[in-house]
Amino acid sequence: MSVKDVIKKSVYESLAGGTGLSFKEVVIIFLMAFIIGLYVYMVYKLSSKAAFYSKDTGITIAGMPVVIAAIMVAMQSNLIVSLGMVGALSIVRFRNAVKNPLDILYLFWSISAGIICGVGLTLLSILLCIVMTILLLGVSIIPNSRAESVLVLRSSDNEVDWQEVDDVICKYARNRKEKSKSIKNNETEVIYELTIFKQNELLEQLKKFHFTQINFLSHDGEFRF
Repeated sequence: MSVKDVIKKSVYESLAGGTGLSFKEVVIIFLMAFIIGLYVYMVYKLSSKAAFYSKDTGITIAGMPVVIAAIMVAMQSNLIVSLGMVGALSIVRFRNAVKNPLDILYLFWSISAGIICGVGLTLLSILLCIVMTILLLGVSIIPNSRAESVLVLRSSDNEVDWQEVDDVICKYARNRKEKSKSIKNNETEVIYELTIFKQNELLEQLKKFHFTQINFLSHDGEFRF
């Protein structure tokens, strides 16, 4: 039998189907994909913030490895199925908005685990889960710097000594910066951006100036160095 006949025979066999995977191997692949999908889902559920947690995204992450593993097994079994899968997946478009950019990482993790399980690299998929867990836990324990806050002061009393107000703010806060100052209908409004470390003490001191309104705004945003 010539080399040409061998190649032709292998092509005919791939077109006709007949995967080299046994039933036991396929079951093991699906079982590993199922376990890893649940593991990724649990990590996502425990590490996601309450404001960004989505149950639908978690279910998608859990089921993605199984679906991808099934696709990989089918693509290994038949050449026609492989070409059909490539053509079908190339025209699929997903337009669902992702609330948290970190969800993209979990989705790629889930897809990668499904591909690795689908080709039978079980140890590599387990190693991937260990490395990703260590990475996520290591990054999460790094403390975040406190974001700057906004202080809004309004006064209808033109006799307010703003220099004295500025000295009081400097006493209980750092990185003070006056963002804006406006006067309208005999009312003065001043907005400060600052990093405060004694909020209650500062508010008590500001009450002595008889401001018409004192607004202290803070958030859990990210701090930019």
